[in-house]
Amino acid sequence: MPARRFRRSTTPRRVATLSVHTSPLDQPGAGDAGGMNVYIVETSRRLAERGIAVDVFTRATSSDLPPVVEMSPGVTVRHVPAGPFEDLGKEELPAQLCAFTAAVLREEAQHEPGHYDLVHSHYWLSGQVGWLAKDRWSVPLVHTAHTLAKVKNAALAAGDRPEPRARVIGEEQVVVEADRLIANTEEEARQLHHHYGADPRRTLVVPPGVDLDRFSPGDRMAARRALGIRPDAVVLMFVGRIQPLKAPDLLLAAAARMLADDPALRERLEVHVIGAPSGSGLDAPRQLEELAAALGIADLVRFVPPQPPHRLPLHFRAADVAVVPSHNESFGLVALEAQACGTPVVASAVGGLMTAVHDGVSGVLVEGRDPADYAAAIRRVLASRTFLAAGARRHAGQFSWDRTADTLIEAYTAAAGELAVAREAARLAPVRARTPLRAFPGAQVAQ
Repeated sequence: MPARRFRRSTTPRRVATLSVHTSPLDQPGAGDAGGMNVYIVETSRRLAERGIAVDVFTRATSSDLPPVVEMSPGVTVRHVPAGPFEDLGKEELPAQLCAFTAAVLREEAQHEPGHYDLVHSHYWLSGQVGWLAKDRWSVPLVHTAHTLAKVKNAALAAGDRPEPRARVIGEEQVVVEADRLIANTEEEARQLHHHYGADPRRTLVVPPGVDLDRFSPGDRMAARRALGIRPDAVVLMFVGRIQPLKAPDLLLAAAARMLADDPALRERLEVHVIGAPSGSGLDAPRQLEELAAALGIADLVRFVPPQPPHRLPLHFRAADVAVVPSHNESFGLVALEAQACGTPVVASAVGGLMTAVHDGVSGVLVEGRDPADYAAAIRRVLASRTFLAAGARRHAGQFSWDRTADTLIEAYTAAAGELAVAREAARLAPVRARTPLRAFPGAQVAQ
């Protein structure tokens, strides 16, 4: 039973956002930082702008990190000590959930009851923490999975490690306990229902957005001059964590196929890979470079470290095509950011990418994993780039972080309202009369 009960407004005033394994302050494109980090940053800022304070709890990964950082007005990042600061992989974090949860509960206990109106957990590890916080504080739990183990394992990349059974069980538990499940797309909502038995009445589709002020079209030649790219180059770009799931190797194989079909293209072709090894990609951090050499295109491939948000649009504007060949994506923010900059996308026809990319309008979706099909799709985009670039900008313009935040607030309010109704119904329920105790011979019964 919850430790404390009290009346609350159904309109949230302060939200505890849980992100155990990665911080919104981390650089996307390396380690465990990616689209989820961007999601938390953008939605938290907009919730704060609408008068909802946000405390983001994340595991401290360095002794140099301050305990509390103001990310933006109304948004506080709290670094929680849970296990060794360094050299602790994501697969080892379940053993630290008790320590993390204890620190979260202690922080809340320093305030008056009712400090947090709602918990929003991101990824299954955070969902486990949110489950306990929900019961302890008597507040709703809203959960966003971002990735699902059963879906990932069904489309596992060659050489990649399957997600463990413990994660599958953990996800199943969070799906049962959450008051609202936030899916990025209709496809993800179907996956939650099909694989995890999620209640459709508690599952809400809330598409992510894109920062249209930052990611916007610009002068392509100016971007190329700034990045040292030839004006006549044909630039294919991959942006993301370098790991089997994201499949940058497929882009290299497609580029090699394009050269085999048109050797003259070698004079102009450039392949840019922006990111760093992550996850199982850390097992062989130079594998992609070795593949480029084996394919005979090492001289055409430029490896670029992860770029800060203010620099990334420059790279997208300089590219002819952005390629997102992932085995699976719950959404694919990179594809949307590229399109917002006016760069068409070639992407795999899986998961959220089928929403993030409008096939034939803002780019091309590719079925299967054949490099020849990707090469053909890239050539198709290059041949119709002007048309697809205009479509890319229009398509990206339909997505908005403001709309995402507003829909989240609706979900928060509805979940809190349902909990308040249930609590009031429990309060008003008639108390069952006690049955008098029967006395045994020679015994007295207290009245």
